[in-house]
Amino acid sequence: MQATLTFLGSGTSMAVPTLGCSCAVCASAYQPGSPNRRTRPSVLLSYGGRHVVIDTGQDFQFQAVRERLMRLDAVLYTHGHADHILGMDDLRPLSFQHADGLPLYADDATAAILERIFAYTFSEVARYPTRARVTLHRIPAETGFTVTLFGASFIRVPLIHGPDSIAGYRFGDAAYLTDMSEIPEESFPLLQDLDILVLDALRPEPHPSHSHLAKSVELVKRIRPRRAFFTHISHGLEHEATNARLPNHIRLAHDGLKLTFRIAE
Repeated sequence: MQATLTFLGSGTSMAVPTLGCSCAVCASAYQPGSPNRRTRPSVLLSYGGRHVVIDTGQDFQFQAVRERLMRLDAVLYTHGHADHILGMDDLRPLSFQHADGLPLYADDATAAILERIFAYTFSEVARYPTRARVTLHRIPAETGFTVTLFGASFIRVPLIHGPDSIAGYRFGDAAYLTDMSEIPEESFPLLQDLDILVLDALRPEPHPSHSHLAKSVELVKRIRPRRAFFTHISHGLEHEATNARLPNHIRLAHDGLKLTFRIAE
Protein backbone atom coordinates (compact mmCIF):
# COMPACT_ATOMS: atom_id res chain seq x y z
CA MET A 1 0.00 0.00 0.00
CA GLN A 2 1.34 3.36 -1.02
CA ALA A 3 1.34 6.34 1.31
CA THR A 4 2.13 10.05 1.19
CA LEU A 5 4.25 11.68 3.88
CA THR A 6 3.63 15.43 4.17
CA PHE A 7 5.86 17.66 6.26
CA LEU A 8 3.36 19.81 8.12
CA GLY A 9 6.30 21.60 9.73
CA SER A 10 10.08 21.29 9.48
CA GLY A 11 11.22 23.92 11.98
CA THR A 12 12.65 24.03 15.45
CA SER A 13 10.73 24.88 18.62
CA MET A 14 11.21 28.62 17.99
CA ALA A 15 10.26 28.28 14.31
CA VAL A 16 11.69 30.31 11.44
CA PRO A 17 11.52 33.28 11.27
CA THR A 18 12.49 33.37 14.92
CA LEU A 19 11.05 36.22 16.94
CA GLY A 20 13.50 39.07 17.48
CA CYS A 21 15.97 37.80 14.88
CA SER A 22 17.04 39.74 11.78
CA CYS A 23 19.51 37.23 10.32
CA ALA A 24 19.48 36.58 6.58
CA VAL A 25 17.60 33.28 6.93
CA CYS A 26 14.88 34.78 9.10
CA ALA A 27 14.59 37.79 6.79
CA SER A 28 14.14 35.54 3.76
CA ALA A 29 11.52 33.49 5.63
CA TYR A 30 9.13 36.45 5.58
CA GLN A 31 8.90 36.14 1.80
CA PRO A 32 5.89 34.13 0.53
CA GLY A 33 6.86 30.62 -0.52
CA SER A 34 10.31 30.73 1.05
CA PRO A 35 11.59 27.23 1.95
CA ASN A 36 13.25 28.89 4.95
CA ARG A 37 9.84 29.54 6.52
CA ARG A 38 9.55 26.67 9.00
CA THR A 39 6.71 25.93 11.38
CA ARG A 40 6.94 23.50 14.30
CA PRO A 41 7.79 19.89 13.42
CA SER A 42 5.03 17.45 12.49
CA VAL A 43 4.19 15.03 9.69
CA LEU A 44 0.97 13.77 8.11
CA LEU A 45 0.70 10.24 6.73
CA SER A 46 -2.07 9.59 4.23
CA TYR A 47 -2.86 6.09 2.98
CA GLY A 48 -5.91 4.04 2.07
CA GLY A 49 -8.18 7.02 2.64
CA ARG A 50 -6.89 7.44 6.21
CA HIS A 51 -4.88 10.26 7.76
CA VAL A 52 -2.47 9.88 10.70
CA VAL A 53 -0.46 12.73 12.24
CA ILE A 54 2.70 12.51 14.33
CA ASP A 55 2.73 15.37 16.88
CA THR A 56 0.52 18.45 17.07
CA GLY A 57 2.55 21.56 17.83
CA GLN A 58 1.46 25.18 18.22
CA ASP A 59 1.14 25.58 14.44
CA PHE A 60 -1.11 22.57 13.84
CA GLN A 61 -4.25 24.56 12.97
CA PHE A 62 -2.40 26.64 10.39
CA GLN A 63 -0.72 23.53 8.98
CA ALA A 64 -3.99 21.60 8.70
CA VAL A 65 -5.66 24.52 6.91
CA ARG A 66 -2.73 24.82 4.51
CA GLU A 67 -3.03 21.12 3.63
CA ARG A 68 -6.85 21.25 3.60
CA LEU A 69 -7.01 18.42 6.11
CA MET A 70 -10.71 17.64 6.45
CA ARG A 71 -10.42 14.38 8.36
CA LEU A 72 -8.00 12.87 10.86
CA ASP A 73 -8.03 9.26 12.04
CA ALA A 74 -5.26 9.03 14.68
CA VAL A 75 -2.40 10.94 16.30
CA LEU A 76 0.91 9.54 17.56
CA TYR A 77 3.10 11.54 19.94
CA THR A 78 6.88 11.41 20.21
CA HIS A 79 7.24 13.29 23.52
CA GLY A 80 5.69 15.99 25.66
CA HIS A 81 7.56 19.18 24.72
CA ALA A 82 5.51 22.24 23.79
CA ASP A 83 6.33 22.21 20.08
CA HIS A 84 4.94 18.67 19.81
CA ILE A 85 1.75 18.78 21.88
CA LEU A 86 0.33 22.29 22.31
CA GLY A 87 -1.84 22.05 19.20
CA MET A 88 -3.84 19.16 20.65
CA ASP A 89 -6.80 21.41 21.39
CA ASP A 90 -7.00 22.21 17.67
CA LEU A 91 -8.06 18.60 17.15
CA ARG A 92 -11.51 19.53 18.48
CA PRO A 93 -13.42 20.04 15.20
CA LEU A 94 -11.77 17.00 13.62
CA SER A 95 -12.48 14.89 16.70
CA PHE A 96 -16.24 15.58 16.55
CA GLN A 97 -16.38 13.17 13.59
CA HIS A 98 -15.43 10.26 15.89
CA ALA A 99 -18.23 8.81 18.02
CA ASP A 100 -15.74 6.78 20.06
CA GLY A 101 -13.14 9.53 20.26
CA LEU A 102 -10.20 10.34 18.02
CA PRO A 103 -7.43 7.94 19.13
CA LEU A 104 -4.21 9.43 20.50
CA TYR A 105 -1.14 7.28 21.24
CA ALA A 106 1.58 8.30 23.70
CA ASP A 107 3.89 6.76 26.29
CA ASP A 108 3.15 7.25 29.99
CA ALA A 109 5.36 10.32 30.40
CA THR A 110 3.84 12.11 27.41
CA ALA A 111 0.30 11.07 28.31
CA ALA A 112 0.73 12.49 31.81
CA ILE A 113 1.81 15.85 30.36
CA LEU A 114 -1.15 15.90 27.97
CA GLU A 115 -3.54 15.13 30.81
CA ARG A 116 -2.06 17.87 32.99
CA ILE A 117 -1.98 20.62 30.37
CA PHE A 118 -5.36 19.71 28.90
CA ALA A 119 -7.08 18.81 32.15
CA TYR A 120 -10.32 20.37 30.89
CA THR A 121 -10.29 17.74 28.13
CA PHE A 122 -9.42 14.65 30.16
CA SER A 123 -10.92 15.39 33.59
CA GLU A 124 -13.67 12.97 34.57
CA VAL A 125 -15.07 15.55 37.00
CA ALA A 126 -15.40 18.79 35.05
CA ARG A 127 -14.92 18.21 31.33
CA TYR A 128 -15.26 21.25 29.09
CA PRO A 129 -18.53 20.81 27.15
CA THR A 130 -16.98 21.32 23.70
CA ARG A 131 -13.76 19.51 24.58
CA ALA A 132 -11.86 17.46 22.04
CA ARG A 133 -13.48 14.04 21.68
CA VAL A 134 -10.27 12.07 22.05
CA THR A 135 -9.30 8.73 23.54
CA LEU A 136 -5.78 8.57 24.96
CA HIS A 137 -4.05 5.21 24.58
CA ARG A 138 -0.90 4.67 26.64
CA ILE A 139 1.76 2.66 24.83
CA PRO A 140 4.75 1.00 26.50
CA ALA A 141 8.10 2.76 26.18
CA GLU A 142 9.56 -0.39 24.67
CA THR A 143 11.87 -0.90 21.73
CA GLY A 144 9.87 -2.16 18.79
CA PHE A 145 6.43 -1.84 20.37
CA THR A 146 3.97 -1.73 17.49
CA VAL A 147 0.70 0.12 17.03
CA THR A 148 -1.35 -1.10 14.09
CA LEU A 149 -3.48 1.59 12.46
CA PHE A 150 -5.67 0.88 9.44
CA GLY A 151 -3.47 -1.87 8.05
CA ALA A 152 -0.12 -0.18 8.72
CA SER A 153 2.34 -0.89 11.55
CA PHE A 154 3.90 1.97 13.52
CA ILE A 155 6.99 0.67 15.32
CA ARG A 156 8.36 2.58 18.29
CA VAL A 157 12.03 3.51 17.83
CA PRO A 158 13.66 4.73 21.09
CA LEU A 159 15.67 7.95 20.81
CA ILE A 160 17.76 10.04 23.19
CA HIS A 161 16.75 13.71 23.37
CA GLY A 162 19.25 15.32 25.72
CA PRO A 163 18.41 13.89 29.18
CA ASP A 164 15.19 12.22 27.98
CA SER A 165 14.22 9.01 26.24
CA ILE A 166 11.57 9.68 23.61
CA ALA A 167 9.97 7.94 20.63
CA GLY A 168 10.55 7.90 16.93
CA TYR A 169 8.45 5.75 14.62
CA ARG A 170 9.03 3.44 11.69
CA PHE A 171 6.11 2.83 9.35
CA GLY A 172 6.65 0.64 6.31
CA ASP A 173 9.69 1.80 4.36
CA ALA A 174 9.98 5.14 6.20
CA ALA A 175 11.07 6.31 9.65
CA TYR A 176 10.52 9.63 11.43
CA LEU A 177 13.16 10.48 14.04
CA THR A 178 12.70 14.06 15.16
CA ASP A 179 14.22 15.63 18.30
CA MET A 180 17.14 13.29 18.86
CA SER A 181 20.67 13.82 20.03
CA GLU A 182 21.56 10.11 19.92
CA ILE A 183 20.14 6.91 18.49
CA PRO A 184 20.59 4.03 20.95
CA GLU A 185 22.26 0.92 19.58
CA GLU A 186 19.08 -1.06 20.22
CA SER A 187 17.25 1.11 17.69
CA PHE A 188 19.50 0.58 14.66
CA PRO A 189 18.11 -2.88 13.81
CA LEU A 190 14.69 -1.25 13.41
CA LEU A 191 16.07 1.13 10.78
CA GLN A 192 17.30 -1.31 8.16
CA ASP A 193 16.19 -1.26 4.48
CA LEU A 194 14.57 2.18 4.59
CA ASP A 195 13.43 4.12 1.57
CA ILE A 196 12.95 7.36 3.57
CA LEU A 197 14.73 8.39 6.76
CA VAL A 198 13.70 11.64 8.45
CA LEU A 199 16.25 12.89 10.98
CA ASP A 200 16.71 15.83 13.33
CA ALA A 201 19.39 18.26 12.08
CA LEU A 202 19.08 21.44 14.09
CA ARG A 203 22.06 23.57 13.05
CA PRO A 204 25.72 23.42 11.97
CA GLU A 205 27.11 23.39 15.52
CA PRO A 206 26.66 20.60 18.10
CA HIS A 207 23.74 20.95 20.50
CA PRO A 208 23.12 19.18 23.84
CA SER A 209 19.71 17.76 22.89
CA HIS A 210 19.59 17.70 19.09
CA SER A 211 21.64 16.23 16.30
CA HIS A 212 23.55 18.75 14.19
CA LEU A 213 24.15 18.70 10.44
CA ALA A 214 27.44 16.77 10.24
CA LYS A 215 26.30 14.23 12.82
CA SER A 216 23.07 13.57 10.96
CA VAL A 217 25.00 13.06 7.73
CA GLU A 218 27.11 10.44 9.50
CA LEU A 219 23.98 8.71 10.80
CA VAL A 220 22.63 8.57 7.25
CA LYS A 221 25.87 6.91 6.15
CA ARG A 222 25.45 4.26 8.85
CA ILE A 223 21.72 3.59 8.32
CA ARG A 224 21.96 3.78 4.50
CA PRO A 225 18.41 4.73 3.48
CA ARG A 226 17.68 5.36 -0.17
CA ARG A 227 16.62 8.93 0.70
CA ALA A 228 17.12 11.08 3.80
CA PHE A 229 15.44 14.32 4.82
CA PHE A 230 16.42 16.55 7.73
CA THR A 231 13.86 18.29 9.93
CA HIS A 232 13.62 20.34 13.16
CA ILE A 233 15.77 22.94 11.39
CA SER A 234 16.75 26.26 12.95
CA HIS A 235 17.65 29.55 11.28
CA GLY A 236 21.26 28.36 11.35
CA LEU A 237 20.75 26.47 8.07
CA GLU A 238 19.78 28.27 4.87
CA HIS A 239 17.77 25.92 2.67
CA GLU A 240 19.32 26.18 -0.78
CA ALA A 241 22.91 26.76 0.37
CA THR A 242 22.76 23.76 2.72
CA ASN A 243 21.25 21.47 0.09
CA ALA A 244 24.03 22.46 -2.30
CA ARG A 245 26.59 21.07 0.18
CA LEU A 246 24.76 17.82 0.89
CA PRO A 247 24.98 14.53 -1.03
CA ASN A 248 22.24 14.17 -3.62
CA HIS A 249 20.25 11.64 -1.59
CA ILE A 250 20.12 13.92 1.48
CA ARG A 251 17.97 17.07 1.51
CA LEU A 252 16.60 19.53 4.01
CA ALA A 253 12.86 19.06 4.33
CA HIS A 254 10.57 22.07 3.95
CA ASP A 255 7.02 22.77 5.05
CA GLY A 256 4.55 21.20 2.65
CA LEU A 257 7.04 18.75 1.13
CA LYS A 258 5.29 15.55 0.02
CA LEU A 259 6.96 12.17 -0.42
CA THR A 260 5.49 8.86 -1.55
CA PHE A 261 6.59 5.50 -0.15
CA ARG A 262 5.30 2.02 0.70
CA ILE A 263 3.69 1.81 4.13
CA ALA A 264 2.34 -1.76 4.02
CA GLU A 265 2.02 -4.78 1.75
